Amino acid sequence: MKARRNKKQIPSFRKLLKTSKVKLENKLKNKQFKQQSTLKKYRKEQRKLRQAVKDAVSKKPIPLEDPKEKRPGKRIEREEEEEEEALPLDMMDEDDLQLMRDLGQRASFLTRDLSSSEPVHAKKRKHEHVIDKYEKIPRALQTAPEKELIHLLPIKDKSGIIPQTREKPVTDSNQDEEDQEELELEEGNGIRKKLEEKKMHIAALGSAILGDPESNIKKLKEIRSMLTEQDPDVAVTVRKLVIISLLELFKDITPSYKIRPLTEAEKCTKIRKETQKLREFEEGLVSQYKFYLENLEQMIKDWKQRKLKKSNVVSLKAYKGLAEVASVGLKELFKQDKLGQASLGVIKVISGFVKGQNYEVRPEMLKTFLCLRIKEVEVKKDTEDINKPKKFMTFKEKRKTLSRMQRKWKKAEEKLERELLEAEASESTERKLKLSSLISTLFDSRFAHLINVEFFDDLLVVLHSVIESGDLSYRESLHCVHTAFHILSGQGDVLNIDPMKFYTHLYKTLFKLHAGATNEGVRILLQCLDVMLTKRRKQVSQQRALAFIKRLCTLALHVLPNSSIGILATNRILMHTFPKTDLLLDNESQGSGVFLPELDEPEYCNAQNTALWELHALRRHYHPVVQRFAAHLIAGAPSEGSEALKPELSRRSAAELFETYSMAEMTFNPPVKSSCSKRKVFSQGDSFLNEDLNQLIKRHCKEGGVSGLSYVFVFV
Repeated sequence: MKARRNKKQIPSFRKLLKTSKVKLENKLKNKQFKQQSTLKKYRKEQRKLRQAVKDAVSKKPIPLEDPKEKRPGKRIEREEEEEEEALPLDMMDEDDLQLMRDLGQRASFLTRDLSSSEPVHAKKRKHEHVIDKYEKIPRALQTAPEKELIHLLPIKDKSGIIPQTREKPVTDSNQDEEDQEELELEEGNGIRKKLEEKKMHIAALGSAILGDPESNIKKLKEIRSMLTEQDPDVAVTVRKLVIISLLELFKDITPSYKIRPLTEAEKCTKIRKETQKLREFEEGLVSQYKFYLENLEQMIKDWKQRKLKKSNVVSLKAYKGLAEVASVGLKELFKQDKLGQASLGVIKVISGFVKGQNYEVRPEMLKTFLCLRIKEVEVKKDTEDINKPKKFMTFKEKRKTLSRMQRKWKKAEEKLERELLEAEASESTERKLKLSSLISTLFDSRFAHLINVEFFDDLLVVLHSVIESGDLSYRESLHCVHTAFHILSGQGDVLNIDPMKFYTHLYKTLFKLHAGATNEGVRILLQCLDVMLTKRRKQVSQQRALAFIKRLCTLALHVLPNSSIGILATNRILMHTFPKTDLLLDNESQGSGVFLPELDEPEYCNAQNTALWELHALRRHYHPVVQRFAAHLIAGAPSEGSEALKPELSRRSAAELFETYSMAEMTFNPPVKSSCSKRKVFSQGDSFLNEDLNQLIKRHCKEGGVSGLSYVFVFV
C-alpha cells in the first residue's frame, strides 16, 4: 500500500518569517499584559496592607470585608442575597442552632487585631513600648527598579525565532556633564584654531598686496572669496574680518588720481610694458572694488528680506551683525569728500529712498546730512569763477609773438600742463559750486540758507502752517522754528521779512519744557535762541530781548541743572549783546504799565517793569555751577573781578555747557554736597513779639473762642 502523499503545501520562508513576527508581537503583548496585571495585583495588596496597618495603629478593629461593600446600597443587596442562599432555621436542629449562636457571640477571630501576634484571649499590655510597636509594622518590600531593555533583531534557528534584548546602560549624570564640558572645550579649542588660521591667511594676503599692489592685485580676489566662507563655526567672524580688511586695503592702495575708463582708441594704441602693467592694476582695482560693494549690498539685502542661503551657514540672527558691518559709513564719506561728486550720488539715493517711504524715516538718516562739507553755492548762473581755467595761446598768437624755438618749447610746456591737470583731477570752483547747489536743493536741513531766495516766502508759510496745525510734537515744532531762522540767516538777511509769528510761538511755548521728559528739548531751544536773538541782534527790539530774558530766568527754575546752566549762559550772552537789559537788575520800574507775565506777546508784556528775582532763588540752588552763574548775573555779568566767571565757563557756548553738565548718567557734575543744616525750634514765641502785637493777638484769640495759642518759629 503506497503511502499517502501529503498534499499540504509547505509554507515559504517569507511567510514563516511573517507568521513568526505576528506571534512574537502577540507574545510581547501578552507578556506586557501579564506584567501590568501582576503590577495591579501587587499595588492592590500593598494598598490593603497599608490600610490594615493604619487601622492596627489606630486600635480600631475592623471586620474583614470588602471595602467596596461599605456603601449601604450594596450592603443591603448583599444581605438579601445571603438571606436567599442561607438555609431556613426550621430545617436546622436545635443543637446546631445553639452552637451557631454561641460562636456568633464569641467571634474573636473576626474582630481581633491582625497586626498582633499574641493569642486571642491574652491580656494586652497597657503600655506598649514604642520600639515594639514600630517593629510590628510590616515593611515595604524594596523592589529593584525595572531595567530598561533595548530590543534587538531576533535570531532564528531550528527551534524557531529567538528574541534578542539588551539592557540599556545606566549613565552617570555627573560623568555626562564632565564629558560634555570636555567636548565643548575641545570644540572651542578647535574653533579658535580655525579662526587663527583664517586670520593668518588674511594677514599674509594683505601684507603681500600692500608690499607690491601692482603685482599682487589678483590676491584681492582671493581675499574677497572669503566673504562666502562656508565653515559654520567661523563663517560669521571670518566674513566680518574680510569686510574690514578689504576696506583698509582699498584705502591704502587706491591712488590719489581719478581712474577713468579707457577709450577704444587708447585700448588699440601700443604702449610700454610699464604702462600696460599700470592699466591692468587700475582695471583690477576698479573691478574688485565694484564686486566688493556688490557683496556688501547683497548682505544688507539678505538681512532686510530675511533671506537665507541654501547652505544655511549663517543664521538670520547673525545676518544682522553682518549687515551692520557691511553698512557704509556715510558720515565719514561726507566729511572726507572734498570734491562733492560721491556725496551727490549718495544724497540722490537717500532722497529717492525718503520719497519712496513717504518721508517716514528715522531721524538718524537725515542727521548724516549735517556732515556735508558745503560752504557756498552757485547763487546765479552768470557768476564768474574766481579761479578761471588757464587759457592756452592759439597758433596765430604764438606765430606773431614767439620764435620758432620758443613755439616748440611752449608747445611742450602746454602739453605737460594739460597732463598734470588731468592727473591731479583738479576741479574748478565752478564745478564745486554746481555740485554744492545740486546737493542743497535735495533737502532742507542746516543748509537751508543755501536755498534759492525765490522759495523763501513759500517755505516760511509752509513751516508756520505746519506748526500751527498742532500735529507736531513740541520737539518737532522747535525744529521747524530752527529751520525757519536758518533760511533767513543767509541770503534772507537782505530781505525785508519779520518772522514775528515764530518769536511769538517760541515765547508762549517755553513753559512746555520741564525737568521731565521734555528736558532734552532744551538743547534745540538753545540753538533756536542763538540764531533768533544773538545772530539777528540788529532785527531784535529791546522789548523782545527783555521779555525773553525774563521768561528764560523763570524757566531756569523748572528744569534740570544742565538746562539751567545753558539757559543762564544764554541770558549772559543776551545781556552782553543788549547792554540796556541790565535794567532788569534794578527794582525801580522803567516807563509806564505793569508787567503782564501771562501775555504771550513779547513785544507788549511790559517786561521793562519787572526784575529778575529768580536769580536770587537760583543763587541758593543745590548745584554749585548754577549758583555761580546766578551770582554772576546778579552782579551784572562782569568780565573782570571777583564775580567774573572762570575761563572754562565763560569761553564755552550754552550748548556745550548743556552737554558738559548733562545728567544722562544719573550723576551730578560736579558732585553735589548733601545739606547738613541744623534747625532750631522755639516753642515760646511770645518773647519775640512786640508787646502791643502780643496783646492784639490775644484779644483776637479770645474773640474767636481760642483759649490759647502757641507759636513755632523755625530758623535755618
